[in-house]
Amino acid sequence: MTRRLRDERGASAVEFGLIVPLLIVLVLGIAEFGHAFQVQGTLSAAAREGARSMALQNDQALARAAVLDATSTLNPAIAPHQIAITPASCPVTGGSSTNVELTITYPMPFLTGFFGAGVNLTGRGVMRCNG
Repeated sequence: MTRRLRDERGASAVEFGLIVPLLIVLVLGIAEFGHAFQVQGTLSAAAREGARSMALQNDQALARAAVLDATSTLNPAIAPHQIAITPASCPVTGGSSTNVELTITYPMPFLTGFFGAGVNLTGRGVMRCNG
């Protein structure tokens, strides 16, 4: 009986050695996915804020400032060239059905680097000009 338990202890060590790498990859994947999900939510909210600012104030500088303010928690920070606004200005005539679209392109680095360098995420916001 004692010999049998010692033999099973070795089998348990082998099974543990086979399962642990899979569990580590799973936990790292969950952490990376959660981080990417949080960053994507931040980008989407910032793009909506920037589009709203552009649609109401018709000023690209203010729209970019709104985006940068809304994404202040991201590391690395968003650079102004990663923010695209179309059209460049809203028409000033009333009753226009023109939409302003703001797109943020963000190369998000992975936390661990285990799955590569990173992934490109995009946030997009659309709003009708002049509210």
